[in-house]
Amino acid sequence: MYFSKTSKTALWTLTGIILVLIYVPLAIVFINSVSTSQNLSWPPPGFTLEWWQRALVNEGARDALLTSLLVALIASAIALVLGTLAAIALSRFSFFGKQAVNLLIVLPIALPGIVTGIALNNAFRTFMGVPLSLWTVIVAHATFCIVTVYNNAYARLQLTGTRLEEAAQDLGAGILTTFRLVTFPQLRSALLAGGLLAFALSFDEIIVTTFTAGTGVTTLPLWILQNMFRPSQAPVVAVIAVVLIVISVIPLAIAQRITSRDGGTR
Repeated sequence: MYFSKTSKTALWTLTGIILVLIYVPLAIVFINSVSTSQNLSWPPPGFTLEWWQRALVNEGARDALLTSLLVALIASAIALVLGTLAAIALSRFSFFGKQAVNLLIVLPIALPGIVTGIALNNAFRTFMGVPLSLWTVIVAHATFCIVTVYNNAYARLQLTGTRLEEAAQDLGAGILTTFRLVTFPQLRSALLAGGLLAFALSFDEIIVTTFTAGTGVTTLPLWILQNMFRPSQAPVVAVIAVVLIVISVIPLAIAQRITSRDGGTR
């Protein structure tokens, strides 16, 4: 497709503006984390690592970090199992209502987070009579983490087709053997990328968590929200926000690299 010089200039300018709007606020958060100002005044009067030292010994922030990691790991594991099974079922079999099931699987990530949070809160407390706890947060996160795993696995299964699986079964391999030796090796990188995306999605989720967390359950995003406006806590919150950004970006970058490598290879 041919673009005129004016179109290219306009496109690059728009891209630059969008990138500035996205990354300059993140850079400001990092600068605030090393600023000597306790109320995040701008420009920073000086720079210090004192807030990073305080964040390291902050018991509340440390507990919240461990809670976020635990929730993200378990929710991602659940999503890997259920998302893979759903992808295999919908890509390899035809049945009545297949499109409706596909829509229902991807719907949680398409809905606004506040709608999902209210719906899950009502389901846990009113319909099932389950008290809100750490496990309700994990189940809630798994509902939308499944989508990322499902999308990756379904796309890979559609790409690879069924010829190798049919050949393995013709040679006498059972269902489990075929999955272990044929299907899973083809899905491995897609599942890894999907799992990393699910982890990143769960780790920094706050809206659904707000509606499904029980008393005493505080994830890292919730801790940031609760401490943002407390006296002298703003610089420490900025430090925790930087940590949150880094931990969220790393799995996203790895997943993107895996996806790009597989796409280029294929």
